[in-house]
Amino acid sequence: MTVEDLDTMLDFYGNVLGFHVTNRGTVGDDADMAFISQDPSEHHQIVFVTGQAAGEHHFVMADHLAFRTGSLDDLRAIGTRLEEAGVEDVIPINHGNAWSLYFTDPEGNGLECFVDSPFHVAQPFAGGLDLSASDDEVAAATKAEIQELPEFAAMSDWRAAFEARLAKDG
Repeated sequence: MTVEDLDTMLDFYGNVLGFHVTNRGTVGDDADMAFISQDPSEHHQIVFVTGQAAGEHHFVMADHLAFRTGSLDDLRAIGTRLEEAGVEDVIPINHGNAWSLYFTDPEGNGLECFVDSPFHVAQPFAGGLDLSASDDEVAAATKAEIQELPEFAAMSDWRAAFEARLAKDG
C-alpha cells in the first residue's frame, strides 16, 4: 500500500489496529518500506511503501482492506480505540453474515474490521448494528432482520452446501 507518511500510518495501524512491524528498510534512494503483521505465522499482512504516487480512493465499502476479528467484544474494543484515536465517520453495519465497522486510516484508505455471524443471507445486505447491545441481543436482532430474506440459513449449513458444490465442480 502506497503511503505518504509512514510513521503516522505505523502509529495508527500499531496502536489502533494492533499490528506490529516485522521489518522496515529502504528501497533505492527515496522509498521506505515497512512490513506489518498481527499473525506470527505471517511475516507480513500489509506492506507500506513511500515514494510512489498514491491511487485515488473510492467509497470505503467498495475499495477497502478487511480484517476478521475473533468476537463482538474484539469489534467493540476496536471501536473504542478508533474513538480514542479521533477517527470520525465509523460506520457500523450488519451484513447478516458478518458484523462490521467501516472507517478510513489517516491517509483515507478504506478499512473494515468484522466478525462473522452465525448466519448466511444473500449479499449485498446492509442493516443496522448496535454494538452497545449484548452479543445475544445483536444475534437476535440480526436473525429477526434477515430470517425472511433470500438464502437465509445457518452459516454452518451454507458452508456445507458450498463445500459440496466445490467438490462437485472441482
